[in-house]
Amino acid sequence: MAAMTAPANTPVWVDESRCKACDMCVAVCPAGVLAMRPEPTSTLGAMIEIVALDSCIGCNECELACPDFAIYVADKKEYKFAKLTDEAKARAQAIIDNKYRVLGA
Repeated sequence: MAAMTAPANTPVWVDESRCKACDMCVAVCPAGVLAMRPEPTSTLGAMIEIVALDSCIGCNECELACPDFAIYVADKKEYKFAKLTDEAKARAQAIIDNKYRVLGA
């Protein structure tokens, strides 16, 4: 299998063809970067969405939690990640309270 190449200037990205929408990555993201959007063509009726790209802190929790190797986090040597803010923590809690779904959806 070929190595995944990081998109330029992107802290976190998803291979949707591998994602089964289990939402495990959303559950562990402390910065509220990820959420699930409705996706009728998906087996579980949802798909991962990066909702706050600039808030990624590079903790790798999402990548480590993904059972399908569908989510990737840039190398800290190649990308300057954000710091965890109170706003990001509040967004993460709001997403969890919204059953991991995109806020407002």
